[in-house]
Amino acid sequence: MRVREEQTTEARREAIRRLIRGGKVATQEDLRELLADQGFEVTQGTLSRDLARLGARRAPAAEGGSLYELPPESAAAPPGLLEALDPLVRGVRDNGALVVVHTTPGAAQAVALALDQARLPEVLGTIAGDDTVFVAPVQAASASRLTRVLQGLLRKGRRS
Repeated sequence: MRVREEQTTEARREAIRRLIRGGKVATQEDLRELLADQGFEVTQGTLSRDLARLGARRAPAAEGGSLYELPPESAAAPPGLLEALDPLVRGVRDNGALVVVHTTPGAAQAVALALDQARLPEVLGTIAGDDTVFVAPVQAASASRLTRVLQGLLRKGRRS
């Protein structure tokens, strides 16, 4: 069952790549509908994680508004990089406006760099100290939603 699930996940992500590169995808809802047309029923949470894994981000469109784009293949964070940081991350919390990632001492800059390289669509930017990373959500993303995304990607369901 696990192999089939991985094949389905990769097929869905490949469809997302094709749709973003081949058209004008402005919102996650647009992308969900396009995926449904291709036989992929996906929740918003799964779609968010897929977009994060692919390094997709919203970028200004020439005609106004914004569209999803993918980074050049060499610019994206390596697959599994965020999950590999699990031993360095102690917890993820938010205050409704800002997300804080607590790390082991000295690891915050590495975690912030990985978050920046992942180009998560929900992340505006990061600031790292020694053992703390402040993560600013984009205006359209709430801090609590970003917290859930990061907890899932960093495998930190617990709060510190």
